[in-house]
Amino acid sequence: MRVLWHRERATVGEVVEELNDTPKPAYNTVLTMLRILERKGYVMHEKEGRAFAFLPIVDRGQARLRALSHLLTHFFDDSPAEIVLDLLGHEEADRAELQRMREMIEQVPVTAVARRKVRSRR
Repeated sequence: MRVLWHRERATVGEVVEELNDTPKPAYNTVLTMLRILERKGYVMHEKEGRAFAFLPIVDRGQARLRALSHLLTHFFDDSPAEIVLDLLGHEEADRAELQRMREMIEQVPVTAVARRKVRSRR
């Protein structure tokens, strides 16, 4: 997805070339991943000569929200606190990062917190 967000459209070969993985993944592996992303509604394709060009349908923010919602629902009982505590318990955070997190928490609207509590009771 990062390649498609960066380029805005790319063929499978272009995606393979832009990936920093060593060794590079096989063409068919990348094609399979793009087809799965297409079935899930993240990308679409257009015919470009003999190849297909893939375009992102979902922007980075929407994709992050979907992924985070999935994690919260399936692994953290719909609790943002649980995911934050888990991250802080396993990852190192410097003072600046912790201060930024505190500031972000202070800016969270109360309605967003209330909405999450109502959803988790269902």
